[in-house]
Amino acid sequence: MKKTAFKLLRFAFYATGAAVIMTPTAYAYIDPATTSYVIQIIAGIVIACGAGIGIFWNRIRRKLRKKDGPTDKAAPERETQGGVLTAEDLLGDDDPEKNS
Repeated sequence: MKKTAFKLLRFAFYATGAAVIMTPTAYAYIDPATTSYVIQIIAGIVIACGAGIGIFWNRIRRKLRKKDGPTDKAAPERETQGGVLTAEDLLGDDDPEKNS
């Protein structure tokens, strides 16, 4: 089984090499706008990766942290209107009269 896989991999390597060597030279012009497109693509990929990491940062941090014990405290129960948490409920937590 290993010999067959090795022969197949070696054939693919030689076939790819032959295809690269035998290709004719391409006389092409790279427009300056093409370079800006490439820069935009790279910037988009970097921003998307950063957003993905930012969204899942807490999950990543919890997995990387050692599990010494329960460190996360449960969120306090909030009174809601009909089971829906509204912006007023969240902003009302900063009110010093309610917290006293």
